[in-house]
Amino acid sequence: MRTFKSITLGLLGLLIAQVATAVTVHTIGDSTMCDYDESTTDKRGWGMMFQQFFDSTVSINNRGKSGASSKSFYQETAYWASVKKQISSGDYVIIQFSHNDEKNDGMDGDSVIAKTGDTSVDYRGTIPYSTYKDFLRSYVTETRELGANPILVAPMCRKYFTSGTIRRSGRHDLGDSFSILNDDGTIKTGQSIPSDDRTMDYPYAMQQVAEEMGVPFIDLTTLSADLFIEYGEAACTELLFCANDNTHPNALGAMMIARLVAQAMYEQGILSDHILQNADLLVNPTSLDFGGIYTNQAVVKEVSVSGFDLSPATGTLTVSLTGGFLVSTDKQNYSESLELEYTDGSLTYTTLYVQAYTTESGEISGVMTFTNGNNTSEIPVSCIGVNLSGGEEVLLNWELSNDDSYVLTGKAEVIGESWSGLEVDGYRAPNSSAVWPDDSGIESTQLTQRNTIIGGSWPGGEVDEVSTRYIQFGIKASEETLLHIDSIGVYVCGAGGSGMRCRISYSLNEDFGDAKAIAEFASSMVSNQVYEVSSQPVIEVEEGQTMYLRFYPWYTTAATGKYFCLYNLTIHGIVEPVSASIGSIGVKDKNLVKEVYYDLYGIQRDVKPETGVYIIKQIYDDGSSLTRKVAK
Repeated sequence: MRTFKSITLGLLGLLIAQVATAVTVHTIGDSTMCDYDESTTDKRGWGMMFQQFFDSTVSINNRGKSGASSKSFYQETAYWASVKKQISSGDYVIIQFSHNDEKNDGMDGDSVIAKTGDTSVDYRGTIPYSTYKDFLRSYVTETRELGANPILVAPMCRKYFTSGTIRRSGRHDLGDSFSILNDDGTIKTGQSIPSDDRTMDYPYAMQQVAEEMGVPFIDLTTLSADLFIEYGEAACTELLFCANDNTHPNALGAMMIARLVAQAMYEQGILSDHILQNADLLVNPTSLDFGGIYTNQAVVKEVSVSGFDLSPATGTLTVSLTGGFLVSTDKQNYSESLELEYTDGSLTYTTLYVQAYTTESGEISGVMTFTNGNNTSEIPVSCIGVNLSGGEEVLLNWELSNDDSYVLTGKAEVIGESWSGLEVDGYRAPNSSAVWPDDSGIESTQLTQRNTIIGGSWPGGEVDEVSTRYIQFGIKASEETLLHIDSIGVYVCGAGGSGMRCRISYSLNEDFGDAKAIAEFASSMVSNQVYEVSSQPVIEVEEGQTMYLRFYPWYTTAATGKYFCLYNLTIHGIVEPVSASIGSIGVKDKNLVKEVYYDLYGIQRDVKPETGVYIIKQIYDDGSSLTRKVAK
């Protein structure tokens, strides 16, 4: 099974030029680190911001995963096992876990399940002084076995303020309130120990493993706590964190956390020759690839820029784009260039919005340039125009008002609805006074599918998705066809209380290792308020391949009688002969002469790789070629 993403020939050339000195830093951790789609949420993982602090010989492979603990990332096959396939000798692996290890108030989830028989317990939880250390040791050992260099990074702290400082639990020390599992299966709750007893302190446990195994340790917990205390609670809330969220940073917060990690690496002599410690201009990301975009449809991505010690001290930074790409500061007014004023040599962290739009098929490339005359930075920008005119329409619909049956029009196969950790409670209206979107024309009495957690009791303390709790749907491309999915729509609702949250993601792999979010309700849904989700993704599903769509609901507090409602899920697409693909749309009448394969550093390979990430260059009989990055 494969997924495709375009990569420009210019970028391929850059990779080839760097092969002699290239090194990859792999980052593994939780939702405070992972990648997010800017169009679905204001959350940003610090791993997304990391690349801008390194020169071009270092690449960042951010593999942070929402909801991951040291245990779940290790045991679920989509994550650590797949990261190890990407690690080469000489690489670095940054390991940051704890947020989700703290489930069950410091008890090991598997042990609780085994001794109590309560399968609703969150298995991700670990004990700081035992199972948490065990998994950290496994990451370190297995990283070294691959010839790579492990770095243990304590988790960024939570924004838990008390009297102007970050309290104990915000620093991932559960010593003020934790639980103990007895041998007979009974549980002691509300336990506490003195402040100088660090038995339940996860960062301290990580530091002990680092000392035991001779691993570099970065105390990001303390570094981030010091940063937040310096800002103060009000400023942190306004500037560094997502709305109504004490855990996840926004773009500026993520950038500052990434900077703390890079500074700490520099101070410890880790890749210090390649860290841009004194860079005048910082731009993130360092390249902007939109992948496939449908013709006549505008797609927007974010780029951030900040400046330090700029010369002249007062001036104007000009931002310009070539290749037909446009830029904006407000997502409304777009142009080929704009100007940013700065003073005192400092350009405040600024988010820019780059728009890709084309009426033509094929690859488009350009350059985004930042300059004030003395300081200049450039990043490549690219996309592939995809024209879906022609082909056969595919329409798949689950009404979800009486049962889980579906209606399919067009050539494709259906993967029926399934549940993990959830079950259907029935088909009813969310509430007699349910509020539907004004333009939906749907009455408040409309029946929906009401889903709840198995056992009916939602656990408390959840701030993100649980990888083993979801509702899944799927569509599979038939033999000798290529399915382009261009639209996904559904109505969702939380019923029984205003604490339901949800992430909706798709993947072309059953293990969901490459999941991409199409919508996220990071703030709680208003009870009985129905929300319309409408997404226009660019998804290429090859013959025999399946696109899986999952709904991951969670509730903000421990509660019963809470429901996640679904209605009228629709998946639309165009099916074409197997010869058509994002890479070959617009060249369907050409004949493929040969394919050339490269690894991510631009080294040509004699045979097609069976696993991992690689680059493929397809050469056609008219001399044209197409280059793509492939993960499988």
